[in-house]
Amino acid sequence: MAKIKKWIRSKKPTQEKRYEEEKREFEMAMGKPFIDLRIEIPEGFEDLRPQFLELEEDEQFLEEVKDLIKKRLEYNRRGIKYPS
Repeated sequence: MAKIKKWIRSKKPTQEKRYEEEKREFEMAMGKPFIDLRIEIPEGFEDLRPQFLELEEDEQFLEEVKDLIKKRLEYNRRGIKYPS
């Protein structure tokens, strides 16, 4: 509950939100496009919360995600439905 109260008190002012949106727009226009993903821990794996949170910094995991994205885009490029 304390984390929720802290989060509510620390809400970004609207100017900062607008700055973040404009910064993202600029980065997308000037550099390589990127996406931010929000991935929730799968049901039944709540007991592995620490390991799940470590994935955010795990280079091997990030490379696996990049490879998955490349495969998915390659299927799209060729007009093939990605297997599910």
